[in-house]
Amino acid sequence: MRKRISLLAVCGLAAAALATTPAHAADPEFRLAGPAETGLRPHPGAGGQPQKTSVEFRVLNGTERTFDRQSTFTIDLTPLKGVADVTLAKNQGADCTLTATAVTCKRWALWTGDSTVVDLNLSAAKDGKVGATADLTVTGKAEGAAFKAATTKVRIGGPDLVLEPAALKAEQKPGDKQDLPMIFANKGTEPVRGVVLEVRTTHGIDLVERYDNCSYSEDTSTDQPWNTGWTTAQCLLDGEYLPGKVYGVEGALTLKAAPHAFVDAVTYAVYANGDQPKADKLRKPAAGKQLAAKERAPKASAQVADLDPWNNFQEFDFATRNTADLVATPVSLKGKAGETVRAEFGFRNNGPAWVAHLRSGEDVARTDIVIPAGAKVTKAPERCQGVNADGSRREQTLGAPRYFCSTGHVVGEKENFAYPFELKIETVVEDAKGSVSVGQWTPGGTQPQRWDPNHANNKAALVINAKGGGTSPSPTPTASATPSASATPTPTASATTGSGTGTKANGNLASTGTSAETIAFGGAALVAAGGALVLAFRRKAAGRA
Repeated sequence: MRKRISLLAVCGLAAAALATTPAHAADPEFRLAGPAETGLRPHPGAGGQPQKTSVEFRVLNGTERTFDRQSTFTIDLTPLKGVADVTLAKNQGADCTLTATAVTCKRWALWTGDSTVVDLNLSAAKDGKVGATADLTVTGKAEGAAFKAATTKVRIGGPDLVLEPAALKAEQKPGDKQDLPMIFANKGTEPVRGVVLEVRTTHGIDLVERYDNCSYSEDTSTDQPWNTGWTTAQCLLDGEYLPGKVYGVEGALTLKAAPHAFVDAVTYAVYANGDQPKADKLRKPAAGKQLAAKERAPKASAQVADLDPWNNFQEFDFATRNTADLVATPVSLKGKAGETVRAEFGFRNNGPAWVAHLRSGEDVARTDIVIPAGAKVTKAPERCQGVNADGSRREQTLGAPRYFCSTGHVVGEKENFAYPFELKIETVVEDAKGSVSVGQWTPGGTQPQRWDPNHANNKAALVINAKGGGTSPSPTPTASATPSASATPTPTASATTGSGTGTKANGNLASTGTSAETIAFGGAALVAAGGALVLAFRRKAAGRA
């Protein structure tokens, strides 16, 4: 009897323990993603090769840890029969197999963030009819995880907006104006209801006119240097744009080289309304001055993906006959042995031009600071790297005899750069001399920039306890952002470390027949229909006329 009671008690305790044990956390859910819609060019018929369209499916691990179990992804191809043919793109990052009815891919782990599941090449089936559609769905499964499927609608045919390149003049002078003609056609099989014209200009090029059906914005993002310093205009043109028709924009679009223009760029594009970047910020047409195109009688139609977004976009680079005068700031300090003095070393841009390496994000210039004898640096900004006296690398930044400081990728017109230092005067040396220099990167320091018209002021004295008693200088002005352009952080002790001792900046645009040295610019990234396409600037070779 006692044993039975004891057994019942044990069972009761076990049941109570199970009841109070917390349940296991829910399995993680991963999201699959792909373009919302993909358009295919119709098959050219017997003897012709169909044009392929790339479709990428990805998986998003939004958790904070790697999922380290095998996952299997499947794409059912049976809905595509008679609509599209499928092949695997080369250099697949996953283990994928293709059969007549499915694509199967295996991943041995899912890292945090998003990664590619598979890249497919689709082309219209030989007997596929214009307007035929099919859904392409990717699903996933894994032990201990759930997946949210993604579906891409595949369609034969669709609109195809094509923008003609404008005949622009590359060589400019400050104040020069020229028209930007925008002519586009719909070379697809279906109409487009409403288009958006986009014009993006760098800091030195102004778009003169303003229209009430256009939205204007400035890009000031510091985490994407290729977007910094651009002004964007997007104009909504209502109406229907029919296949096989060509349209010219009615209304002036004038580009003007600003007084601070140097080497600048313009991009211009046409999108089906809704496919443009920053679609949520587009202003609805209002009464007033309107940019327009020739109107056509509307027809009932559904808006579908552009067949070839690559030809919606054009770019052009300008080289303006202008200069930028970088002037090193002289500094005179005084102090007694054991004292710590604070000072700011740097330069200013007397303009008139701004200078930017927007394409590459590399530094425009370097400041070379030679510390006078008897003083030791006890605090230096992170943008400044301590080096040996000959400019070679050293392990310790503090206490170095020389410093290389980076500007960042933009130097605005009339901008000051001041790098704050603290120096301890260990030994009083009368008239102890160092220097502050500014110029182009070299392995051992700097050299004058070719676009700088006055090399004599690229170097200034840095003196401690000058003969005759010298006075301490007024504080150097803190670097300020360039109006409407530079998002370069003020060089302070908390600034991001630059590339003052890194790879030589060399990301210039192509030679355009101007006396100005060519400077690199940021690549504009344009994401087209359903995220299926990314357009990036070409990085062009260095050169000077």
